[in-house]
Amino acid sequence: MAAGLKTVILLSFVLAVGFLLIILSCALWHNWLPLLVAITFVIAPLPNALFSHCGADDFSGSYESTGAVDLGRFLTSLIVATGFAFPIILAHSGVINTSACVMSIMGGGLVYGTILAYSQAFKQDESEFD
Repeated sequence: MAAGLKTVILLSFVLAVGFLLIILSCALWHNWLPLLVAITFVIAPLPNALFSHCGADDFSGSYESTGAVDLGRFLTSLIVATGFAFPIILAHSGVINTSACVMSIMGGGLVYGTILAYSQAFKQDESEFD
C-alpha cells in the first residue's frame, strides 16, 4: 500500500498534537524545561539514520549487522530513554509539575512515533531489479 495524501495529513496532525502537548506542558506551568523533550525526540532518529548505511556491501545478507549499525541503534535507544526519563527526573526533583511531566511524555511519544511512522510509510525499496 502506497502512502498517500491521507497518510501525510494524519501524520502531520499527530505531530502537531504532540508538539502542542509539549508546548502546553511548558506554558501552563511557566517552566520551559520540558521543551528539551521535544529536542530529544526530534534528534533521536538521527544516529539510526546516519549509521544505517554503514558497512553494508552487495554480498552480505540482510540479516547481518555491523558494529556501526549497532552503535546507531544503541545511540538512538539511549536518546529515546533519555527523552522519557528526563521529565520523570525533573518531576521527581520538584522542578516541574507532575501534570507537565505526563503531558511532556505523551507529546514526546507522539512526536517520536510520528517520525517512525513517517519513515516506515515512505521508506524506499533499495532493490535494483524491481
